[in-house]
Amino acid sequence: MAINLQKGQKVSLEKKSPAGLGEILVNLNWNSKPVKKGFLSGLLGGSQGIDLDLGCLYELKDGSKGAVQALGNSFGSFDRPPFISLDGDDRTGAAAAGENLRINGNRIADIKRVLVYTFIYEGVANWQQADAIVTIKYPGAEDLIVKMDSYNSSNIMCGLALFENQEDQTFSVEKIVQFYPGHRELDQAFGWGMRWQAGRK
Repeated sequence: MAINLQKGQKVSLEKKSPAGLGEILVNLNWNSKPVKKGFLSGLLGGSQGIDLDLGCLYELKDGSKGAVQALGNSFGSFDRPPFISLDGDDRTGAAAAGENLRINGNRIADIKRVLVYTFIYEGVANWQQADAIVTIKYPGAEDLIVKMDSYNSSNIMCGLALFENQEDQTFSVEKIVQFYPGHRELDQAFGWGMRWQAGRK
C-alpha cells in the first residue's frame, strides 16, 4: 500500500521507534526515453534523453544551510551534518533504482527543514515526457508517493516536497510540485536566503 499525496496536502511521518524515524529514503525515478521532434532535430542533437537531478535544500537547527545535490559534488553525509546524503547520480534515468536521498530520521532534533527538488540538468524541459515520480519510504510505514502531475512549465526546476520539524518528534511532509527558473528562485520562494553561483558536475 502507498499514500498518494495531493498538492498542498501535509502529513506527519509516524514514529515507530523511540530512537527516531530511522532512515527516510526519498527516491526519484523518471522516464529516460528521448524526446524526438523530427529528423532535423535528431541531427542537431535534439533527441537526447532527459537527465533529472534529485537534490534538497536543508536548514539545520544550528542555523547552517546548504544544498545536497550532484551539481557541485555536494553529496552530503548521513552520519554527520547535514545528516542527509545523495546516493550517486543517474545521468540517464535508466538505473532501476533511480536517484536516492537518505535523511537520517534519528537526528531529527538537528534538522529544521528539508526542501526536496529536482531539476533538468540536460535535455528538454518536457516534464510530462519525463513522467517523474518521487517515493518516500521509511521503516514500518506506508510509502508516500509524490507524482509530478503538473506539467505545463518550461522552467527547469521543480520543488517537490517540504519536510518540516515538528517539536523534534517527527517531520511533516507537504507535496509542493511547483516550478521555478532555477535554484535562486526556488530559494527565494521558500525564504532560504542562500547565495548561489553557477556550478557543474
